Formats: sequence, structure tokens, C-alpha cells
Amino acid sequence: MRFQASHTAPPRQPSSPLVQPAPFSPATPRLPGVSASFGYLGAAPERPFNYMFQPPAGTPWQNCEYALHPMHVVDARATAARPSIDREGFALWDAPSAVADFADEAEIRRYYYAEAAELARWVTGARQAWVFDHLVRRREAGRPALGFGRQGDGSKPAAVGRVHNDYSEASGRRRLDLVLTDPAALARVERFAIVNIWRSIAGPVVDTPLAVCDARSVSSRDLVPTEIRYPERSGEIYLVRHAARHQWAYFPGMDRHEALVFKQYDSQVNGTARFTPHSAFDLPDVPADAPLRQSIEVRCLVVFE
Repeated sequence: MRFQASHTAPPRQPSSPLVQPAPFSPATPRLPGVSASFGYLGAAPERPFNYMFQPPAGTPWQNCEYALHPMHVVDARATAARPSIDREGFALWDAPSAVADFADEAEIRRYYYAEAAELARWVTGARQAWVFDHLVRRREAGRPALGFGRQGDGSKPAAVGRVHNDYSEASGRRRLDLVLTDPAALARVERFAIVNIWRSIAGPVVDTPLAVCDARSVSSRDLVPTEIRYPERSGEIYLVRHAARHQWAYFPGMDRHEALVFKQYDSQVNGTARFTPHSAFDLPDVPADAPLRQSIEVRCLVVFE
């Protein structure tokens, strides 16, 4: 299987007379896109937590607050240069899947895991790749995207509308030990990364796309380690504090043949994107009868030479 970076350059616009901006008010160019609200971390204690299932009686679902911030989301298909997974932290690839039914768990594990691992190696240049997790999400009718996309016992994943990164510095390093259990293989690893691969599984996404934040616009000070509590374990992610410098992008109308690959962790600390915060968001003016978004995401560990 071969993959092709997916990107459409904007058409050349006709020339227009030069317009001088007002004194001391330079014009700020803005690429095509939409305005949307994103759920950033607001007031929080030193270590926030969120439950992903019904918490014990008397225990709150979370001990932190969230604040909506309007942000401009660039149409990444209209940028002059294709985004890169090691520069911005994400890239869109034309990568058709042979999986016919994404409701079939056995088919996903038998065929899609192999496809995703091959794509991850191709995009990152890694030597080896292991898919260790996947999740099928179905948007819930009548519910805004804001939230972590789970309710009740956590068995109905939907759109996640809070800005987050799936791995922190600590949990990213811990994942390597969970995937590579052979001590000899583990000792040979010098650099590794974790990437997500996100795909629509029910036609073009027209209601709740996934937005990704340019890794270069995110400071380590924006990232807050947060405990995510499951029935039998706890994990750690980064929630994100708002900053006006954050640069958001999305790929309108993503379809089944396309895959958005984005970096969630990289053990190399300099010269490459390491964390790519992301969030679902509600498109404005969506028709009432628009099909609800359905998607699959896989998480993949890649090891470099």
C-alpha cells in the first residue's frame, strides 16, 4: 500500500489595488476558516482529575472548570504548504482502507491495525510501529461537542470537545514500557513517538470535525497534567490553558479515504513537534438533517532507528 499526502493549494486570486492600513493599525492576514468555541481548562487545583465513568457517591465528576474561548480555525486545505507531522505536529494523508465494516471489532483488529501501523511508519519514517488502542466514536444527536464524549459508564464514546493531548511527559514514557515488554527490545530504543490516526467512517464530516493545534504555538506552560480515572485504572493526559497565540486548523469534509495523523508524544525534546492538542468543535450553520459524525481513531507507538 502506498500513501499520498493530501492537500489542495488555494486558487490564485486576481490582483487588487493596494490598500494602505490606518496608521499604527497594520492589517492582519487571516487564512480562510471558521470561528469556533473551544473548551480550555479554567480554574483548577494543582492536579485536576476527570472521571470517565459514574463516580462514587458524593464524588464530583471533575474537580476543575472549563472556559469557552472563541478561536479562528484555519482551513488547512487552503494553506500554501502542506502541514508536516514533525513541524506543525499533524498531516493529512490519502490512505484508503480495505475495512468494509468499522462496527466489526474483529475486522478492525485483523486488518485496520496493520493498515494503521504501515501508515504510521510511512508518515513518521519510523522503523517499527505497534497499534495498541482504538476507539470508534459516534456523535450524539442534540448534544454539543463540549465535554469528554462519555457519559454514564463510559461505554458510548462520542465527540470530545475539550482541548487536550492524550499523553503527558510521564504517561508517554510509561506507554513505551506497556507496549514493549521485551527487556532487550526496550533497551535498544533511542527515540520513540506516539501518533494518533483519525478517520471518518461514515462519509464526509459535516457537523463536528476534529481540530488540531499547531504544536509550534503551544508552550509547555499551557499543558497541565490531569488524571483521567477509569473503573480499573487511571491515566494522565494534558489539559490545556488558553493562549491567544494558539493556531488551530482543520480539514473540511474529511472522508473515509483520508487519515489525519498527528503527534501525541515524542521522546526527542528538540527540533520536532512533541505534543499536538486537539478537540472536536461544532461547525456553524449545520443543517438540522446533517448526518452525525462517526469516526475511528487508533493510537500507535513508533520506534525510530
